[in-house]
Amino acid sequence: MENPGEKEHAYRVALVAFPGIRAFDVSVITEVWGTDRTDRGAPAFDLRRVAPDTTPVPMRGGLTLLPDRTLDWLARADLIVIPGLDDHLTSAPTPLLDALRRAHTRGTTIAALCGGAFTLAQAGLLDGRRAITHWNLIDLLRAHHPQVTVVPDALFIEDGNIWTAAGTAAGIDLCLHLVRQAHGAEAAATIARSMVTAPFRTGTQAQFIEHPTPRADRDSDALAAVREHALRHLHEPLTIADLAARAGMSARSFARHFTAETGTTPLRWLLGQRIAAAQKLLERTDLPMPEVARRVGFGSEVTMRQHFASRLATSPRAYRAAFSTTPSTAPVSTATGSAVAGSSPIAR
Repeated sequence: MENPGEKEHAYRVALVAFPGIRAFDVSVITEVWGTDRTDRGAPAFDLRRVAPDTTPVPMRGGLTLLPDRTLDWLARADLIVIPGLDDHLTSAPTPLLDALRRAHTRGTTIAALCGGAFTLAQAGLLDGRRAITHWNLIDLLRAHHPQVTVVPDALFIEDGNIWTAAGTAAGIDLCLHLVRQAHGAEAAATIARSMVTAPFRTGTQAQFIEHPTPRADRDSDALAAVREHALRHLHEPLTIADLAARAGMSARSFARHFTAETGTTPLRWLLGQRIAAAQKLLERTDLPMPEVARRVGFGSEVTMRQHFASRLATSPRAYRAAFSTTPSTAPVSTATGSAVAGSSPIAR
Protein backbone atom coordinates (compact mmCIF):
# COMPACT_ATOMS: atom_id res chain seq x y z
CA MET A 1 0.00 0.00 0.00
CA GLU A 2 1.32 3.45 -0.90
CA ASN A 3 2.14 5.94 1.82
CA PRO A 4 -0.01 9.08 1.86
CA GLY A 5 1.07 11.53 -0.83
CA GLU A 6 3.12 9.00 -2.79
CA LYS A 7 2.54 8.42 -6.49
CA GLU A 8 1.55 4.92 -7.48
CA HIS A 9 3.67 3.36 -10.23
CA ALA A 10 6.04 6.36 -10.29
CA TYR A 11 9.81 5.96 -10.46
CA ARG A 12 11.01 6.52 -6.90
CA VAL A 13 14.04 8.74 -6.35
CA ALA A 14 15.60 9.44 -2.95
CA LEU A 15 17.49 12.69 -2.42
CA VAL A 16 19.84 12.02 0.51
CA ALA A 17 19.88 14.93 2.98
CA PHE A 18 22.21 15.72 5.88
CA PRO A 19 23.94 18.90 7.11
CA GLY A 20 26.62 20.11 4.70
CA ILE A 21 25.04 19.18 1.37
CA ARG A 22 25.24 21.73 -1.46
CA ALA A 23 22.12 23.70 -2.28
CA PHE A 24 23.01 23.74 -6.00
CA ASP A 25 23.02 19.95 -6.24
CA VAL A 26 19.78 19.74 -4.28
CA SER A 27 18.26 22.13 -6.82
CA VAL A 28 19.51 20.06 -9.78
CA ILE A 29 18.11 16.83 -8.37
CA THR A 30 14.80 18.55 -7.60
CA GLU A 31 14.58 20.12 -11.05
CA VAL A 32 15.19 16.82 -12.86
CA TRP A 33 13.01 14.49 -10.77
CA GLY A 34 10.84 16.82 -8.69
CA THR A 35 8.99 18.64 -11.46
CA ASP A 36 5.87 17.07 -12.97
CA ARG A 37 6.28 16.99 -16.76
CA THR A 38 3.92 14.12 -17.50
CA ASP A 39 1.80 16.48 -19.60
CA ARG A 40 4.77 16.69 -21.98
CA GLY A 41 5.29 12.95 -22.12
CA ALA A 42 7.92 12.66 -19.39
CA PRO A 43 7.73 9.77 -16.90
CA ALA A 44 6.10 10.13 -13.50
CA PHE A 45 8.64 10.54 -10.69
CA ASP A 46 8.25 10.38 -6.94
CA LEU A 47 11.13 12.36 -5.42
CA ARG A 48 11.58 12.18 -1.65
CA ARG A 49 13.98 14.03 0.62
CA VAL A 50 15.39 11.29 2.85
CA ALA A 51 17.34 11.83 6.08
CA PRO A 52 17.96 10.06 9.40
CA ASP A 53 15.06 12.10 10.82
CA THR A 54 12.73 14.86 9.65
CA THR A 55 14.61 17.70 11.34
CA PRO A 56 15.26 20.60 8.91
CA VAL A 57 18.67 20.25 7.25
CA PRO A 58 20.74 23.47 7.16
CA MET A 59 22.52 24.46 3.97
CA ARG A 60 24.81 27.34 3.06
CA GLY A 61 23.26 30.76 2.49
CA GLY A 62 20.65 30.47 5.21
CA LEU A 63 18.70 27.79 3.33
CA THR A 64 17.13 24.72 4.89
CA LEU A 65 15.78 21.50 3.44
CA LEU A 66 12.86 19.75 5.09
CA PRO A 67 13.11 15.94 4.81
CA ASP A 68 9.83 14.18 4.16
CA ARG A 69 10.99 10.58 4.62
CA THR A 70 13.39 8.77 6.97
CA LEU A 71 16.04 6.23 5.99
CA ASP A 72 13.55 3.36 5.86
CA TRP A 73 12.24 4.81 2.59
CA LEU A 74 15.54 3.95 0.86
CA ALA A 75 14.30 0.37 0.71
CA ARG A 76 11.52 1.61 -1.63
CA ALA A 77 13.73 3.76 -3.86
CA ASP A 78 14.62 2.86 -7.45
CA LEU A 79 17.44 5.41 -7.38
CA ILE A 80 19.36 7.14 -4.59
CA VAL A 81 21.13 10.45 -5.33
CA ILE A 82 23.65 12.07 -3.00
CA PRO A 83 24.34 15.80 -3.39
CA GLY A 84 27.82 17.27 -3.21
CA LEU A 85 29.21 18.83 -0.05
CA ASP A 86 30.23 22.37 0.89
CA ASP A 87 33.02 20.91 3.05
CA HIS A 88 34.18 17.84 1.18
CA LEU A 89 35.40 16.10 4.33
CA THR A 90 32.02 16.41 6.08
CA SER A 91 31.23 13.19 7.93
CA ALA A 92 27.89 11.69 6.97
CA PRO A 93 25.72 10.30 9.80
CA THR A 94 26.57 6.68 10.60
CA PRO A 95 22.94 5.50 10.19
CA LEU A 96 22.95 6.98 6.68
CA LEU A 97 26.20 5.23 5.73
CA ASP A 98 24.76 1.94 7.00
CA ALA A 99 21.57 2.52 5.00
CA LEU A 100 23.57 3.22 1.83
CA ARG A 101 25.47 -0.04 2.29
CA ARG A 102 22.22 -1.96 2.66
CA ALA A 103 20.76 -0.25 -0.42
CA HIS A 104 23.79 -1.21 -2.50
CA THR A 105 23.54 -4.81 -1.29
CA ARG A 106 19.92 -4.82 -2.51
CA GLY A 107 21.11 -3.69 -5.94
CA THR A 108 19.67 -0.16 -5.82
CA THR A 109 21.36 2.31 -8.18
CA ILE A 110 23.25 4.98 -6.23
CA ALA A 111 24.62 8.21 -7.71
CA ALA A 112 26.75 10.95 -6.17
CA LEU A 113 27.22 14.43 -7.57
CA CYS A 114 30.59 16.19 -7.27
CA GLY A 115 31.86 15.89 -3.67
CA GLY A 116 29.12 13.37 -2.90
CA ALA A 117 31.77 10.83 -3.91
CA PHE A 118 33.36 11.44 -0.49
CA THR A 119 30.14 10.25 1.17
CA LEU A 120 30.18 7.06 -0.89
CA ALA A 121 33.85 6.58 -0.03
CA GLN A 122 33.08 6.98 3.69
CA ALA A 123 30.55 4.17 3.33
CA GLY A 124 33.23 1.99 1.72
CA LEU A 125 31.15 1.69 -1.45
CA LEU A 126 33.95 2.99 -3.67
CA ASP A 127 36.63 0.63 -2.35
CA GLY A 128 38.28 -0.97 -5.37
CA ARG A 129 36.02 0.94 -7.74
CA ARG A 130 36.55 3.68 -10.29
CA ALA A 131 35.13 7.07 -9.33
CA ILE A 132 35.26 10.72 -10.35
CA THR A 133 34.79 14.01 -8.58
CA HIS A 134 35.48 17.67 -9.35
CA TRP A 135 38.92 18.05 -10.92
CA ASN A 136 40.03 20.29 -8.05
CA LEU A 137 39.15 17.57 -5.50
CA ILE A 138 40.85 14.60 -7.16
CA ASP A 139 44.02 14.77 -5.05
CA LEU A 140 41.97 15.20 -1.86
CA LEU A 141 39.87 12.14 -2.64
CA ARG A 142 42.97 10.10 -3.41
CA ALA A 143 44.67 11.21 -0.21
CA HIS A 144 41.78 10.43 2.11
CA HIS A 145 40.52 7.32 0.30
CA PRO A 146 43.52 5.62 -1.36
CA GLN A 147 41.49 2.45 -1.93
CA VAL A 148 39.42 4.30 -4.55
CA THR A 149 40.61 4.37 -8.16
CA VAL A 150 40.06 8.04 -8.95
CA VAL A 151 39.62 8.75 -12.66
CA PRO A 152 41.26 12.07 -13.46
CA ASP A 153 39.26 13.25 -16.45
CA ALA A 154 35.61 12.45 -17.12
CA LEU A 155 32.18 13.97 -16.61
CA PHE A 156 30.65 10.91 -14.97
CA ILE A 157 31.34 7.19 -14.69
CA GLU A 158 29.71 4.02 -13.39
CA ASP A 159 31.21 1.05 -11.57
CA GLY A 160 29.10 -1.67 -10.01
CA ASN A 161 25.82 0.25 -10.25
CA ILE A 162 27.39 3.22 -8.47
CA TRP A 163 27.63 6.48 -10.40
CA THR A 164 29.84 9.47 -9.63
CA ALA A 165 30.05 12.82 -11.41
CA ALA A 166 32.44 15.71 -11.69
CA GLY A 167 31.60 19.22 -10.51
CA THR A 168 28.53 21.41 -10.93
CA ALA A 169 27.30 21.14 -14.53
CA ALA A 170 28.49 17.52 -14.76
CA GLY A 171 25.89 16.73 -12.10
CA ILE A 172 23.21 17.87 -14.54
CA ASP A 173 24.76 15.63 -17.20
CA LEU A 174 24.70 12.61 -14.90
CA CYS A 175 21.12 13.23 -13.78
CA LEU A 176 19.93 13.45 -17.39
CA HIS A 177 21.95 10.35 -18.25
CA LEU A 178 20.28 8.42 -15.43
CA VAL A 179 16.88 9.47 -16.82
CA ARG A 180 18.01 8.37 -20.28
CA GLN A 181 19.22 5.04 -18.95
CA ALA A 182 15.98 4.27 -17.09
CA HIS A 183 13.40 5.86 -19.42
CA GLY A 184 14.99 6.48 -22.82
CA ALA A 185 16.53 9.32 -24.79
CA GLU A 186 13.23 11.09 -25.50
CA ALA A 187 12.40 11.36 -21.80
CA ALA A 188 15.82 12.86 -21.09
CA ALA A 189 15.48 15.25 -24.02
CA THR A 190 12.06 16.41 -22.78
CA ILE A 191 13.51 17.27 -19.38
CA ALA A 192 16.59 18.88 -20.92
CA ARG A 193 14.44 21.11 -23.13
CA SER A 194 12.46 22.20 -20.10
CA MET A 195 15.69 23.03 -18.28
CA VAL A 196 17.10 24.76 -21.40
CA THR A 197 20.23 22.62 -21.24
CA ALA A 198 22.01 20.28 -23.62
CA PRO A 199 20.35 16.84 -23.64
CA PHE A 200 23.47 14.79 -24.33
CA ARG A 201 27.07 14.98 -23.16
CA THR A 202 28.83 11.65 -22.96
CA GLY A 203 30.40 10.75 -19.62
CA THR A 204 33.80 10.21 -21.23
CA GLN A 205 34.02 13.86 -22.25
CA ALA A 206 36.74 15.80 -20.46
CA GLN A 207 35.46 17.76 -17.47
CA PHE A 208 38.06 20.50 -17.81
CA ILE A 209 38.53 22.01 -21.25
CA GLU A 210 40.65 24.87 -22.49
CA HIS A 211 37.65 26.96 -23.55
CA PRO A 212 34.59 26.11 -21.40
CA THR A 213 32.49 28.49 -23.46
CA PRO A 214 32.80 29.01 -27.22
CA ARG A 215 35.23 31.71 -28.21
CA ALA A 216 33.91 34.55 -30.33
CA ASP A 217 36.54 34.11 -33.04
CA ARG A 218 36.78 32.73 -36.55
CA ASP A 219 37.99 29.26 -35.49
CA SER A 220 35.13 28.83 -33.02
CA ASP A 221 32.56 29.91 -35.62
CA ALA A 222 34.06 27.46 -38.12
CA LEU A 223 33.90 24.59 -35.65
CA ALA A 224 30.30 25.38 -34.76
CA ALA A 225 29.41 25.37 -38.46
CA VAL A 226 31.12 22.01 -38.90
CA ARG A 227 29.20 20.48 -36.01
CA GLU A 228 25.93 21.80 -37.42
CA HIS A 229 26.81 20.34 -40.83
CA ALA A 230 27.65 16.97 -39.27
CA LEU A 231 24.35 16.82 -37.39
CA ARG A 232 22.45 17.44 -40.61
CA HIS A 233 24.44 14.83 -42.54
CA LEU A 234 24.91 12.01 -40.06
CA HIS A 235 23.62 9.58 -42.68
CA GLU A 236 26.62 10.34 -44.89
CA PRO A 237 30.18 9.01 -44.52
CA LEU A 238 31.93 11.71 -42.50
CA THR A 239 35.69 11.64 -42.13
CA ILE A 240 37.92 13.86 -40.04
CA ALA A 241 39.66 14.97 -43.21
CA ASP A 242 36.35 16.08 -44.73
CA LEU A 243 35.29 17.95 -41.59
CA ALA A 244 38.71 19.58 -41.26
CA ALA A 245 38.55 20.76 -44.87
CA ARG A 246 35.11 22.25 -44.25
CA ALA A 247 36.61 24.16 -41.30
CA GLY A 248 39.54 25.31 -43.44
CA MET A 249 42.08 23.51 -41.25
CA SER A 250 44.49 20.63 -41.48
CA ALA A 251 43.24 17.39 -39.89
CA ARG A 252 45.73 17.72 -37.01
CA SER A 253 44.86 21.36 -36.32
CA PHE A 254 41.13 20.62 -36.57
CA ALA A 255 41.36 17.77 -34.05
CA ARG A 256 43.36 19.94 -31.64
CA HIS A 257 40.96 22.90 -31.83
CA PHE A 258 37.87 20.66 -31.68
CA THR A 259 39.05 18.88 -28.53
CA ALA A 260 40.09 22.15 -26.88
CA GLU A 261 36.64 23.63 -27.47
CA THR A 262 34.39 20.63 -26.77
CA GLY A 263 36.43 18.48 -24.39
CA THR A 264 36.21 15.42 -26.64
CA THR A 265 37.69 14.24 -29.92
CA PRO A 266 35.84 14.67 -33.23
CA LEU A 267 35.38 10.90 -33.59
CA ARG A 268 34.00 10.46 -30.08
CA TRP A 269 31.65 13.40 -30.57
CA LEU A 270 30.44 12.05 -33.90
CA LEU A 271 29.94 8.59 -32.43
CA GLY A 272 27.90 10.06 -29.59
CA GLN A 273 25.72 11.98 -32.02
CA ARG A 274 25.00 8.88 -34.08
CA ILE A 275 24.12 6.80 -31.05
CA ALA A 276 21.70 9.44 -29.75
CA ALA A 277 20.12 9.78 -33.19
CA ALA A 278 19.67 6.00 -33.36
CA GLN A 279 18.11 5.99 -29.89
CA LYS A 280 15.48 8.50 -30.96
CA LEU A 281 14.63 6.62 -34.14
CA LEU A 282 14.32 3.38 -32.17
CA GLU A 283 11.97 5.09 -29.72
CA ARG A 284 9.88 7.03 -32.22
CA THR A 285 9.65 4.79 -35.28
CA ASP A 286 9.27 1.15 -36.30
CA LEU A 287 11.93 1.41 -39.01
CA PRO A 288 13.85 -1.83 -39.61
CA MET A 289 17.23 -2.03 -37.90
CA PRO A 290 19.26 -1.81 -41.13
CA GLU A 291 17.38 1.38 -42.07
CA VAL A 292 17.99 2.93 -38.63
CA ALA A 293 21.68 2.13 -38.99
CA ARG A 294 21.77 3.66 -42.47
CA ARG A 295 19.99 6.88 -41.45
CA VAL A 296 22.40 7.62 -38.63
CA GLY A 297 25.53 6.74 -40.58
CA PHE A 298 26.57 3.43 -39.07
CA GLY A 299 26.45 1.70 -42.45
CA SER A 300 25.25 -1.63 -41.10
CA GLU A 301 23.17 -3.10 -38.30
CA VAL A 302 26.24 -5.02 -37.10
CA THR A 303 28.25 -1.83 -36.66
CA MET A 304 25.37 -0.13 -34.85
CA ARG A 305 24.97 -3.15 -32.57
CA GLN A 306 28.67 -3.10 -31.71
CA HIS A 307 28.57 0.58 -30.74
CA PHE A 308 25.39 0.14 -28.68
CA ALA A 309 27.04 -2.70 -26.78
CA SER A 310 30.16 -0.62 -26.15
CA ARG A 311 28.48 2.64 -25.16
CA LEU A 312 25.10 1.57 -23.74
CA ALA A 313 25.71 -2.04 -22.68
CA THR A 314 22.62 -3.14 -24.60
CA SER A 315 21.55 -3.94 -28.16
CA PRO A 316 19.43 -1.78 -30.48
CA ARG A 317 16.64 -4.37 -30.36
CA ALA A 318 16.67 -4.51 -26.56
CA TYR A 319 16.70 -0.71 -26.45
CA ARG A 320 13.65 -0.52 -28.72
CA ALA A 321 11.83 -3.14 -26.67
CA ALA A 322 12.45 -1.14 -23.50
CA PHE A 323 11.75 2.40 -24.74
CA SER A 324 9.67 2.29 -27.93
CA THR A 325 6.66 4.58 -28.00
CA THR A 326 3.75 4.48 -30.46
CA PRO A 327 5.35 4.57 -33.91
CA SER A 328 5.26 8.07 -35.37
CA THR A 329 3.09 8.59 -38.43
CA ALA A 330 5.00 11.69 -39.41
CA PRO A 331 7.44 11.28 -42.32
CA VAL A 332 11.04 10.91 -41.27
CA SER A 333 13.58 12.74 -43.38
CA THR A 334 16.49 10.83 -44.86
CA ALA A 335 18.76 13.48 -43.32
CA THR A 336 19.06 12.46 -39.69
CA GLY A 337 19.35 16.05 -38.60
CA SER A 338 15.74 16.61 -39.69
CA ALA A 339 14.48 13.39 -38.15
CA VAL A 340 16.00 13.86 -34.72
CA ALA A 341 16.57 17.56 -34.27
CA GLY A 342 18.56 18.42 -31.19
CA SER A 343 20.10 14.97 -30.86
CA SER A 344 23.72 14.09 -30.35
CA PRO A 345 25.88 10.72 -31.53
CA ILE A 346 29.32 8.64 -33.64
CA ALA A 347 31.61 7.41 -36.47
CA ARG A 348 31.90 4.04 -38.13
